[in-house]
Amino acid sequence: MANSDNNQPTHTTINKTSGTSTGFIIGALMVVALVLGYFVFSGANPFDTSNDVNVTVEGAGAAANAVEGAADAVKDAATGN
Repeated sequence: MANSDNNQPTHTTINKTSGTSTGFIIGALMVVALVLGYFVFSGANPFDTSNDVNVTVEGAGAAANAVEGAADAVKDAATGN
C-alpha cells in the first residue's frame, strides 16, 4: 500500500490593501481643481481691492443726534444723575 505524506504545513497569505490614502489624495486634488476653476472661470481676482464699495448715508444728522442723546440719557441713568 502506498503511503501518502500529506502533512505539509498550511501556507496562509494575507493581502492587506487599503484605498483610504488614495481617496484622500484624489479628494484633495479635486478640491484644488474646483477652487482654481472657480477663479479662472469667474474672472474675479481675489487679491484686487480696487473695486471696494463705499456707502454714504445722506440726512442721518438728526437720527445720529437722537442716538447720541439716548446714549447720554442711559449713561446718566446708570450713574444716578
